[in-house]
Amino acid sequence: MKTELHLLGKETRYPTAYTPEILETFENKHPENDYWVKFNCPEFTSLCPVTAQPDFATIYISYIPDVKMVESKSLKLYLFGFRNHGDFHENCVNVIMKDLIRLMEPKYIEVWGKFTPRGGISIDPYCNYGKPGTKYETIAEHRFANHDMNPEKVDNR
Repeated sequence: MKTELHLLGKETRYPTAYTPEILETFENKHPENDYWVKFNCPEFTSLCPVTAQPDFATIYISYIPDVKMVESKSLKLYLFGFRNHGDFHENCVNVIMKDLIRLMEPKYIEVWGKFTPRGGISIDPYCNYGKPGTKYETIAEHRFANHDMNPEKVDNR
């Protein structure tokens, strides 16, 4: 995982496989502030590891940065790399979160996948992390315990 920006302003070459080393960071200019950075990826695709059929989802990534932040083009290319990656929904969201934790060491992060149904059922895995020994660990516990207490009406998937 890179800490310098090499992708911006260059021709885009889309990865054909899961490629965590494509992720890049830049310096957070306001590490003393707590603020949210949110990414929505409504065109996420991975493959079922059993049938190799495509699975489609919206992936929501929300984090409170510390010193480093993920560069959005590298994140887009990283997520694109899952298109030929066979894995279960639950593993995809956990892998994404863990890769971003290794990359940025954020104060707090959560990843939520809202997958479209196959076989009449949708799967929406959620995972989160707060930096151990800090108030963010407590925030993670609270958000996890209260996650999806008021789920949205699902009538379009």
